[in-house]
Amino acid sequence: MADRIAVSGLTKAFGPKHVLEGVDLRVAPGESLVIIGGSGSGKSVLLKIILGLIKPDAGSILLDGQELVGLKGRAQEAARARFGMLFQGGALFDSLPVWRNITFALTKGKLGEGKAMHALAVRVLAQVGLEARVADLKPAELSGGMQKRVALARAIAAKPEILFFDEPTTGLDPIRADTINALIREQVTALGATAITITHDMASARKIADRVAMLQDGKIIWEGPVSALDSSGNPYVDQFVHGRAEGPVATAITG
Repeated sequence: MADRIAVSGLTKAFGPKHVLEGVDLRVAPGESLVIIGGSGSGKSVLLKIILGLIKPDAGSILLDGQELVGLKGRAQEAARARFGMLFQGGALFDSLPVWRNITFALTKGKLGEGKAMHALAVRVLAQVGLEARVADLKPAELSGGMQKRVALARAIAAKPEILFFDEPTTGLDPIRADTINALIREQVTALGATAITITHDMASARKIADRVAMLQDGKIIWEGPVSALDSSGNPYVDQFVHGRAEGPVATAITG
């Protein structure tokens, strides 16, 4: 089976700080890949490069064989139209009601098709377990867990082929986090989408992932099925998965 996304030799530095130093990664169609790694390991930078928000210094990103690096204009817009994104913190527009937030990408922010878009938003809200009345509320009127659900609804509204999740459970208590993880897994499966999630939350990784990759020192140092997390044989992965203070990750941070 051909790769849906193929990342090769990806590098990125900000001044003297080298964040990515030759990342190689493959994601199959319909696969849910979770990228783990500590704070500052480059997970968010990698995601933003794949999305085309940051330009890499070198390397290749293929989407179904099409090179994404260097795409501009309509070609870039067409590629991005295949993506759905749940940003860390939700990133909802405070000034817009929930239904306009959910349909923002579909309308490109324009105010037309109100009745149809409202109805669509209500249907998508039901998919993430929220009542129709929520459509007319403002983000400030929602709890943190509800905001995450709305952000997920926005990510799936256009039925994208590829979904990206940036630390989807940040700021949530364990029960609400587990609910979001279950909803993500459910919606990725329902859409038949390919998914890439970045997180340091191992509960999220275990629930969302088919396969896990660990980013450390600018490179993917281990990848394998989620069932192999506890028997990876990699000291970095072992320390990270079990949250131990002692080990190579701590040495890298303090050294």
